[in-house]
Amino acid sequence: MSAGSALAQTINLSYNGAADIEKNAVHLFASNVKKLVEEKTNGELEIKLYPNSMLGEEEERMEQVMSTPSLNVASFAGVSPLFPEIYASATPFLFSDFAAAHKFFDEGEYWKAAQDEFLKRTGTHLMAVVEEGGFLAFTNNKRPIHSPSDFEGLRFRAMDPSQVALYESFGASGTPIPWTEVYMALKTGVADGQMNPPMYIILGSLNEVQKYLTLANIQYSDQFLVANDELIKSLSDEERAVLEEAVREATLINRESVEKQVDTRIDYLAKNGMEVYQPTTEELAQFKDIGLPSYLEWLSEQDIDQKWIDLALDDVK
Repeated sequence: MSAGSALAQTINLSYNGAADIEKNAVHLFASNVKKLVEEKTNGELEIKLYPNSMLGEEEERMEQVMSTPSLNVASFAGVSPLFPEIYASATPFLFSDFAAAHKFFDEGEYWKAAQDEFLKRTGTHLMAVVEEGGFLAFTNNKRPIHSPSDFEGLRFRAMDPSQVALYESFGASGTPIPWTEVYMALKTGVADGQMNPPMYIILGSLNEVQKYLTLANIQYSDQFLVANDELIKSLSDEERAVLEEAVREATLINRESVEKQVDTRIDYLAKNGMEVYQPTTEELAQFKDIGLPSYLEWLSEQDIDQKWIDLALDDVK
């Protein structure tokens, strides 16, 4: 750190999940942003990390990043109340694999338009898409789920209203529950199951309260780095370039790390009490045939201009 570090500018970065690089990909991302920014500025810019929702749940943290010069990693639950069009990027089966998801966010017209519109509405920048664990899998504590009919009558924790709509299309019910309350909700039977990538199942020790894991790979698992516009404007051109470069580098590190660990994490869950099921091609088609049209219908009911849905779908063609 430089001799002038006493005058360093400190930037707060808040996010969900434990301060555990091995278990929490969002913390890996945040830690690398901190490390890279501080290295590249010789300590003249410092990043202070606030993991574990220390500064509040999703909507509270979004209010903070809109009103103070700071950074926040937000999930759909944080972004969607301000920009419901974000749900178009969570359309089931939108991406066939990691490469397709990366191309969508790196090159697609939908994401460029989303960044512009989000800045206009909120005064904050969608700086990066943070890969947090791969594709979403279903878990529950009642029975194996091999096809949509196996959802009938189950109660699922939902991250946001879009997941409620997806569960209901399969015959289950969904209740929004904050991440910090998921373990107890599953343990006490408030919910029978939930949907997350293997990383989050391990991070939350959900294998202790969930027996069955279904690798349906319905949605890509991501969060969003949000930056206050006042913060960005307060930086010099050089500092802003450093922050943007650090964010790009941290994003690439996360992508590589997440992909490399998917199979290892599934093996871990299988060895620690979970019964893992990989649906057949025919069973995955059943999920898609029910889930996709139902989700698109739900999107159309959310007062979302059709152009956003069309942009997202066109980008993956």
